Amino acid sequence: MNILIVDGNEKEASDRYTEMGMDTQFENYKKILATLSKDILNISIIHPSVKDIYLPNGISLDDFDGVVWTGSLLNIYDMTPSIINQIELAKTLFTKKNKIFGSCWGLQVLVTAAGGVIRKNPQGLEAVVAKEITINKKGLSHNMYKGKNRTFDAFCWHFDDTERLPSNANVLASNEKSLVQSIDFNIKDSHIWAVQYHPEFNPEWIGGLMKQREELLLKENIFSEKKYFDEECDFFLNYKKLQDKRNKEKYKDLINADAHTIELSNWINDIKN
Repeated sequence: MNILIVDGNEKEASDRYTEMGMDTQFENYKKILATLSKDILNISIIHPSVKDIYLPNGISLDDFDGVVWTGSLLNIYDMTPSIINQIELAKTLFTKKNKIFGSCWGLQVLVTAAGGVIRKNPQGLEAVVAKEITINKKGLSHNMYKGKNRTFDAFCWHFDDTERLPSNANVLASNEKSLVQSIDFNIKDSHIWAVQYHPEFNPEWIGGLMKQREELLLKENIFSEKKYFDEECDFFLNYKKLQDKRNKEKYKDLINADAHTIELSNWINDIKN
């Protein structure tokens, strides 16, 4: 199966991850897809926010069975050229026969391209852990959530959320911070699953992100005191060798790779079928 990863970030944002010794968001996505599929996927990556001509020679958007859209530091309502490039790409992909999975920024691009509206979340930043996401009745019968606990925590990072959905979209899960934590919708032969959180993130990667954005997390009161930030960051970076049973139970949805990536596993299986 041919899979296309659409990198949502501009080069400067990706460079920040590289400078800290972290994978970029698109590298992280490629690794998790390869792991979940046991390397049976033929994965290509494009960067529509880095250059205008982003498709390699000889490659067509018709070549791909599935498309994943990464997170990004961008805000969709800024409508800069790099954002408009991505919206137009999404509109083109909607004319193809494919299955698309969007994470966070990916959801926001896909919603916008399909006629919905994204806003700055009036409840503020939701970061590190999106707590108590609950799957609704439609979600419980949806293939995205096959095998998922009805209520779960997930890694996240977003200032924005969905104000108005595309006309044919279904909300599949919500929490107190955002009524739209996951959706699905169809346009012609294109089938879209999208989540506001990040099933592709892993504990070590989120720990690195926390270190990169410590000042912001404390400013936004995601952690009321630095000691709580340090405790959570240390746990995510070192959880494999820690014996802290209390935190391992608290973060069980996040440190169990099978649990926190199940949406992507189900998406890969959906493409096979």
